Amino acid sequence: MDKMIYGLTQCQGGGCPAGKNLEQKTSQSDHIHEECGVFGIYDLDGNDVAATIYYGLFALQHRGQESCGIAVSDTEGPKGVVSTLKGMGLVNEVYTPKNLGELKGNIGVGHVRYSTAGASTIENAQPLVLNYVKGTLGLAHNGNLINANELREELTYTGAIFQTTIDSEVIAYHIARERTRSANVEEAVAKAMKKIKGAYSLIVMSPRKLIGARDPWGFKPLCIGKRDNAYILASESCALDTIGAEFVRDVMPGEIVAITKKGIESDTSMCREVQGRCIFEYIYFARPDSHIDGVGVYNSRITAGRCLAKDSPVEADVVVGVPESGNAAALGFSLESGIPYGTAFVKNGYVGRTFIKPKQKNRESSVRIKLNVLKEAVEGKRVVMIDDSIVRGTTSDRIVGMLKEAGAKEVHVRISSPPFLHPCYFGTDIPSEDQLIAHNHTVDEICEMIGADSLGYLKVERLKELAPGLDYCSGCFTGDYPLEPPKEDIRGEYEK
Repeated sequence: MDKMIYGLTQCQGGGCPAGKNLEQKTSQSDHIHEECGVFGIYDLDGNDVAATIYYGLFALQHRGQESCGIAVSDTEGPKGVVSTLKGMGLVNEVYTPKNLGELKGNIGVGHVRYSTAGASTIENAQPLVLNYVKGTLGLAHNGNLINANELREELTYTGAIFQTTIDSEVIAYHIARERTRSANVEEAVAKAMKKIKGAYSLIVMSPRKLIGARDPWGFKPLCIGKRDNAYILASESCALDTIGAEFVRDVMPGEIVAITKKGIESDTSMCREVQGRCIFEYIYFARPDSHIDGVGVYNSRITAGRCLAKDSPVEADVVVGVPESGNAAALGFSLESGIPYGTAFVKNGYVGRTFIKPKQKNRESSVRIKLNVLKEAVEGKRVVMIDDSIVRGTTSDRIVGMLKEAGAKEVHVRISSPPFLHPCYFGTDIPSEDQLIAHNHTVDEICEMIGADSLGYLKVERLKELAPGLDYCSGCFTGDYPLEPPKEDIRGEYEK
């Protein structure tokens, strides 16, 4: 705990300080890429909500492990008072019963963040809280804008002073400015949405309302829940289950929902017929017990495994998954192929996801810390190992090596996604093409590089079976993006 950075701030009147005793490590290279989780709640009975937000964020911890934050307010109290606690690290590292108890209010928003490039600093932690002429605005954002630089420059030349290096602050400024000439905050959100381009699921807390908004393409998930007389907005339905809330429905791509004392009001004027959900939510990001836009993530991964067994069959003795997201796909492969399903890896507690470690050296060193092989399960056997993806190849190389060191006779690798060939500009940490192993090497070359006996990927045409009936974005596999990507890589320098 001695290295944890956190601060408790209270915003009242003309401005909100960055926090107390916070380490300032602003970096010019800290750009705007994130894969995050958002959670908001409005208890109409007036009960404090900070503890509920804590548990909701705990359920969304897989979406970001570098920083977290909670901001709460009292809808019956004076406007402009927001209690905020943000810190670096995991949810259970930052929050204690004591500091949660100090966060008083019946409306609030929370956030877990992962920065995909540059410095991970307290000033970039969310939620963001702004004080302006209409009161306060608290915002949590999951996604990535492709026109953030252009909008930031425009705001800067009109007097805006930025406290962070994230695109979420650009969104917050636009909403605040539009609010000064709008009838209500939801109208201001709608006007801001007409200016911003890219991926965003937003939760906005105003003094008397909780607003949820999803970009018209629906890149990132957002759903609505209800518990007693409280309404909830969350990135994934698993967070609703954790707090004992009932799933109401998903926020539609392009929809703005306003939660007030009257209940839920909806604006669907920006909904579009064709959408572009991130297909990687179903393959990897989301928890398997979540449902996104009517499709169960667990079933998607079972389907991916079945497809692999049909398209890339192999004779083997046991099918194993790389925890956690490879497990369901491995079961699907087993069910389709008839090869017994087994457990080959013991996960050494919670140490974060190797895919989203910000530095290559951390990604490599964490493999053995995270996983240990059950020698009895693989010794002398032909093993089919199912994983969700291969990005740079370093993790796969080490895991295959661990299986062979444990006595596996053969290791056949099957990947429940197609090869990554292109970067993502919409909030997923998929690096530039020169760092993607599949962009520069054939499948046979990759197979040799990772030390496998055979290698098979999910076919691109199978993706539609993972999210039946839904439009999705597969740009990282095909280069076909729903929105035209920026001419320059606005995502920053990826650290090798």
